[in-house]
Amino acid sequence: MTVAGSIPEVREDALLGGWVRLAQPVRGYRAGMDAALLAASVAARPGERVIEAGCGPGAVLTQIAVRCPGVQLVGLEREAEIAELAQRNIETNGLGDRAEIRTGDVAEGFRALNLPPFDWAVSNPPFFDDPGSLRPPAPERRAAWMADDGLEAWTCFLLKAVREGGRIVMIHRAERLADILALLAPKAGSFAIRPIHPFADQPAKRVLVKAIKTGKAPLRLLPPLILHDREGAPHTAGAEAILRGEAALPF
Repeated sequence: MTVAGSIPEVREDALLGGWVRLAQPVRGYRAGMDAALLAASVAARPGERVIEAGCGPGAVLTQIAVRCPGVQLVGLEREAEIAELAQRNIETNGLGDRAEIRTGDVAEGFRALNLPPFDWAVSNPPFFDDPGSLRPPAPERRAAWMADDGLEAWTCFLLKAVREGGRIVMIHRAERLADILALLAPKAGSFAIRPIHPFADQPAKRVLVKAIKTGKAPLRLLPPLILHDREGAPHTAGAEAILRGEAALPF
């Protein structure tokens, strides 16, 4: 399937057991498990407002919208053609009255959006900010994999985007956990960390981190989520329930 205009060739996928229809580029970064886990970790209540930094084609936003009725959402995306695709996905899923996409760069800061602070700010930032740390990704994947302005720009945006007492949720590589906590700590606390392990006998590859702006509660290390077992099924029962929208991943 090809969408007219500047949007690249896309394929439509079903998320949350078919509750969400998402058109994604055939080539380049495609949202999957990380997006599902991030969305499942947001427990926004009706009337609350959520912003996502780097929303891509809208996989996280649309899943949050379905999981959290009555919530208002804004997605920020730097790539204009992907932002256009995200807005179309919002419309396809009948969410136009609750969600919108803005085109802009996290590096420009939250104030550039001229919006009041949100109750929640979420993100799946690019995993790398050192071009020498990995083989150069394909051009169509670079924006999703490389944080040109570093992880600091993303955490700064999220901190500015929420009100005092607002919640920040991120998913990232487990090895960046110390950096994430250090960058958030000057303005946020009440950290909750959930390790994500590929198998029960392997180290965590991802971490979900929740912080509360101006929060003072002690850090909590939550039970891990195990994604796969060795019995032949694609995912553990817990991971499959999250992917199908039958379970959340609360903090």
